[in-house]
Amino acid sequence: MSSASPDIACQQPLRIALLGYRSAPFSGGQGVYLRYLSQALTALGHRVTVISGPPYPQLVDGVTLVKLPSLDLYARESMVVPLSELRDPLERREWMSKLTGGFAEPWTFGERARDWLLAHADEFDVVHDNQTLADGILDIQRSGMPVVTTIHHPITRDRRVALSEEPRWWWRLLIHRWHRFLSMQAHVASQLNHIVTVSQLSAADITTDFGVMPNAITVVPNGVDTSLFKPLRGLSRRPRRLMATASADAPLKGLPILLQAFKRLADADASCELVLIARPKPGGDTEALIERLGLQDRIRFVANASHEDINRLYAESAVAVVPSLYEGFGLPAVEAMAAGIPLVSTDGGALSEVVGEGGLQVPAGDSTALADAIDRVLSDAELANELAQRGLERVRQHFCWSVCARQMVDLYRKSIAGC
Repeated sequence: MSSASPDIACQQPLRIALLGYRSAPFSGGQGVYLRYLSQALTALGHRVTVISGPPYPQLVDGVTLVKLPSLDLYARESMVVPLSELRDPLERREWMSKLTGGFAEPWTFGERARDWLLAHADEFDVVHDNQTLADGILDIQRSGMPVVTTIHHPITRDRRVALSEEPRWWWRLLIHRWHRFLSMQAHVASQLNHIVTVSQLSAADITTDFGVMPNAITVVPNGVDTSLFKPLRGLSRRPRRLMATASADAPLKGLPILLQAFKRLADADASCELVLIARPKPGGDTEALIERLGLQDRIRFVANASHEDINRLYAESAVAVVPSLYEGFGLPAVEAMAAGIPLVSTDGGALSEVVGEGGLQVPAGDSTALADAIDRVLSDAELANELAQRGLERVRQHFCWSVCARQMVDLYRKSIAGC
């Protein structure tokens, strides 16, 4: 993997359509990816238009946002929808799918994006889809527009973990139902000409799970905004505070493993505390586990945190933890390293590849090993400082958005040339 060559970088600026079916600005990773990739591409002189369904991303000045509204049912408290909002057949499809436990947003966004882009085809040189993998995206490629698609990792991995951890047969049926969109994604991915992913492990998983030929895949890692995620001076670290960004409702993120590890630490030292950048589902499994472990008063949840908020929390914490069972990349790990906080992570998925020597790693799914590693960092100031410095150096060498954007532009030009 190499950055773009000088002759590539000096060619005419590109007009790039960057697609995201949902792009929450501070969670889930997709909105973060759109913001920083579009910013880095614009800084290189290219014209970027982000086309997104709700929730919409927060973008920098100079990047155009085209909003393609949907029912956005996951942001609603009730499934009662006025008939006036169900006149469009795509909105009816979303409503019926959600009502029966499905997830139609990728497909409906693909339909909307196809119709919009085909009506504006002469305004763009290349279309970059961020993991929609819908029939509409394949239609865009068939129309003759160059298409590049990012697959961060195949969601088949999420499905496997969710099924393996769910003993109730009726919930297993619901898991199968919600993930039915994966058959569409596999079908579409196998026919796309240019796929980009964020790690060598993800590339192998995409080949295996989606039937994509290896020569159609290019690895371009995610970057991190080092002007934002950076060490902060003048702030004191709370010596027994752990911090993690781990979705409360995504089994792959390994939050139960972290909670079990934290229980061991908290029982041994009452001053231990945990800050989680997450929003637990009221009455859900995470809340139940916290109550069962008796940790209600030891954990602070922070929802809708800005990047500045997260960086400050890193500066005030003693160790960052990434407990994931599987990551196609692991952006929170890179952000923690860039913030200069000692990192403890599992080796789940691509984390071993991404973190490398920048953190202390333990086997994924092992709460005892995770607790022991965290305790080592909390108890050894010299080790903590060494890990923080190694993490900073790793980010400087490998995870800069400007380098990643140049590699992406190289791929865009290849797709335009039909290579």
